[in-house]
Amino acid sequence: MSSLFRWSSTRVALLVLGMTSAIIAPIVISTPASSQNTVPSTTPSPDTPSPATPSLDTPSPATPSPDTPSPATPSPDTPSLTTPSPTSTVNLSDVSSDYWARPFIQALADNNVIAGFPDGSFRPNQAVTRAEFAALIQKAFGNQNRVRQLNPGGFSDVPANYWAASAIQSAYETGFLAGYPGNVFRPNQEIPRVQGIVALASGLGLTPSSTGTSSDLSTYYNDASSIPNYAVNSVTAATQSSIVVNYPDVKQLNPQQSLTRAEAAALLYQALAKQGRVQPIASNLPATQYIVGGAQRGTDIVSLAASSSSLTTLTSLLKTAGLTDILQQPGPYTVFAPTDEAFAALPAATLQQLQQPENREALIKILRYHVLPGAVTASQFSPGELGTDEGRPVNIKIDRANNQVEVNNARVIQADVKASNGIIHAVNQVLIPPDVNISKLNQPPTGSNGTPTVGRATRGGRSYIGVGGNIGLGGDDTALSDTNFTVISKLGLTNFISVRPSVIFGDDTVFLVPVTLDFSPRRAGSVGERTFAISPYIGAGVAIEANADTDIGLLLTGGVDVPLGSKLTLTGGVNAAFVDDTDVGLQLGVGYNF
Repeated sequence: MSSLFRWSSTRVALLVLGMTSAIIAPIVISTPASSQNTVPSTTPSPDTPSPATPSLDTPSPATPSPDTPSPATPSPDTPSLTTPSPTSTVNLSDVSSDYWARPFIQALADNNVIAGFPDGSFRPNQAVTRAEFAALIQKAFGNQNRVRQLNPGGFSDVPANYWAASAIQSAYETGFLAGYPGNVFRPNQEIPRVQGIVALASGLGLTPSSTGTSSDLSTYYNDASSIPNYAVNSVTAATQSSIVVNYPDVKQLNPQQSLTRAEAAALLYQALAKQGRVQPIASNLPATQYIVGGAQRGTDIVSLAASSSSLTTLTSLLKTAGLTDILQQPGPYTVFAPTDEAFAALPAATLQQLQQPENREALIKILRYHVLPGAVTASQFSPGELGTDEGRPVNIKIDRANNQVEVNNARVIQADVKASNGIIHAVNQVLIPPDVNISKLNQPPTGSNGTPTVGRATRGGRSYIGVGGNIGLGGDDTALSDTNFTVISKLGLTNFISVRPSVIFGDDTVFLVPVTLDFSPRRAGSVGERTFAISPYIGAGVAIEANADTDIGLLLTGGVDVPLGSKLTLTGGVNAAFVDDTDVGLQLGVGYNF
């Protein structure tokens, strides 16, 4: 016992504390963001041919509509497309983290290809004019080879001092846009989607392929018959090149509908990706489901929720409740999906309590209360009650003037995310069935006399027992300093305190008995479609060396638990035992939850 507080190496102790701090710091496991940060190449493709000249009776590719007098200078509401902000990260107030086109918009904004309005907004649903589309093309493809020359006088309706005159000339001479008969450009005309697609196909010199992909547009679009004859070849080539992006229905082109700013960003990004100037957007992002002809991943309700950065809590709770398999079946289903912010707004400790085994029935009731049978779009809702899978109805309220749907007191903030087996509507509040009293879930489970309950879950996660290995990092006194087999465990005592007994077998077997402070889980990031959370812990206790003298020393510990599902927990931590010498080891293991 005389060695109980023998600090044989101050430097080693400091090393252990440093490693412990590093372990409990937030860990980020993230997918590569190269698609968000790649700057378009300034070197144009040398092989880009000139597009075909449009006929006299057909507006040229990417030619919007009626004649509108063009201002000599941009109005206060004209986005600063030609003088974007030099910052590397652009925050656009009306492009939320779960907006369908955010990956395209943010990547182009960060690279100064597009910009927002002076008030900080992007106005993603605003229609794009021919002049604005020309400005976007100039920013994205400004160094493209010139394939023709605009006549010295230019277009008769584009004055020399017009804000987009230079962009219009560039878009014309690089083969993306052309004028109408009579030497007019019609800069203020809104551009239909089909003409925007044809413009990009023309400017990139794309031609339909007869191998590898279908040349029959009806295999891609339900409304293929409404595509103008002059545009068929270009739309086919753009589709085969994965340039076309359709939201919310990937099979609905809506060729004559005005192109929006969000849609223009998506098309431009895909065109840049086709040229190899940017990386394709990450395959785990929800936006990939709207790329026509693109590589498709799982598009069922659970897969889409798992791939969304704003639905991580819902995904985790579906797994805890065992409902993922059900929502991956054909259905169809309609799901009101609470965002992470909606779950975070619940009363304190409610979320943690819902994940405890004793509250699993209440969790299932709550989640099934968010599910309707059948696929119901926002436009199909009508005021009144709708039955849910939980057996109790929700109340639908419709505000037609503001195009807004409410479910009980929750507001639909993103409607009509279409999955292969139904529809998701993101909502800003968690729906609670009338027969579930969440206030009772907030009380931590204790014994009948108020004493701690051994083996309960803590705020860091479930209790467990498991096996693992120890890797010696320093010292030469106990099995902690060598590579050995270990048995691990965690026994929760209160909501934030646990004891973690373990034994490391070896020539000098040592028992470690630390009491730890468990921290709440925090989102660590994603690998592929899987989202992970970590639960740090730190503590102290005793190390008992099982030899003839049964030496006992101080133990310091710190690490993280990583839940791998409802049954398993991955754990790793650093232990420092001060017995006769200072021994340090890294312990890794997998525990079975109970």
